[in-house]
Amino acid sequence: MIRFLRDRKVRDVLWQALATVGLVVVVVFFVRNASDNMVKAGIASGFQFLWRDSGIEVPFNITGYKPSDTILALLWTGIVNTILVSAAAVVVATVIGFTVGLMRLSHNWLLSTLAAVYIEFVRNIPLLFFVLFWYFGVLAALPTPKESYDFLGIAFLNRRGLSIPLPNDVAGFQLALLAIAVLIVAQIGLARWAKARQARTGRDFPTWMVGFVLCGLLPIVALAVAGAATSWDVPTLRGFNYRGGFVLVPEFVALFMALSTYTAGFIAEVVRGGIQSVRQGQIDAARALGLTPGRVVRLVVIPQAMPVIIPPITSQYLNLIKNSSLGAAIAYPEIVAVFMGSALVATGQAIEIIAITLGIYLTIGLAVSAFMNWYNARHRLVTR
Repeated sequence: MIRFLRDRKVRDVLWQALATVGLVVVVVFFVRNASDNMVKAGIASGFQFLWRDSGIEVPFNITGYKPSDTILALLWTGIVNTILVSAAAVVVATVIGFTVGLMRLSHNWLLSTLAAVYIEFVRNIPLLFFVLFWYFGVLAALPTPKESYDFLGIAFLNRRGLSIPLPNDVAGFQLALLAIAVLIVAQIGLARWAKARQARTGRDFPTWMVGFVLCGLLPIVALAVAGAATSWDVPTLRGFNYRGGFVLVPEFVALFMALSTYTAGFIAEVVRGGIQSVRQGQIDAARALGLTPGRVVRLVVIPQAMPVIIPPITSQYLNLIKNSSLGAAIAYPEIVAVFMGSALVATGQAIEIIAITLGIYLTIGLAVSAFMNWYNARHRLVTR
């Protein structure tokens, strides 16, 4: 037995098993203790409340939720709203972050200084300040609906939100999206063929130029044709507000802008550090081979910087998703506001609601981490 325990692998498995058992015991203890206390206090437990009628108004939703729907439908609306604002903010924050990060490395003194001021300002101000600034400082200063900013007579911006037209029939856009998917697949296949051809013959192919046409211009043309062939529900001013179309509420815009501009400052520093991790000798060697500055960045700098950039940028994405809970401060109906706020007050099922909310954030976070780890593995440099 003693000789058996001397095996390191056996000891590792044994300690892991003991730790797992201990964790399970602790969790079971706290769950049973909480359940007994709830029974003594006369508080109902369980998840049956999810199928009750919610009776809760949600000012912004794209799921078709109504107050007569169940609390489970209310939860789903909160999840969709959280994912919507987080996904949009991730895209914009990444674009701004990469742009500011490259500006920070520019030899132009003005661009570099402006980027440095932006980064230092963002990183030393609480995110809640940004949320309140965009909501009360910017959007609250917009005009009333009757004095709205008019964009081509189809979109109207005022303090109650941005009213935009909606298509009455989405069949044309479904065909356009299908065409865009085909173009993306064609571009992926073309890029692989061009790479194999270059490795075999040394002959280059304008992959980026063709990709700009296939994945840039043609999708715009497809969406424009679909829009021209579709009838639209255009917002019109009736009484004190616009009716029809779709309203992008100020709470969404404020939270989206706050998350985007705040996270972009941290992403910019990640990008700067990743690019500076590439040795100068690699850049000098690429220039000596006659590569243009654009190709040096695209073929030498970025591929070597991405393995350094991706892990910390994943943490920023996860922080952004969790920071979306600050939407509760301005009444944006995300998970915390509609579920841990409204639903908790209506049902009193504190433990169940908190557990579900934690599980949702954990699931979203693990999914993002898994995707970014997969992406990082695909872009990992192969070394000897």
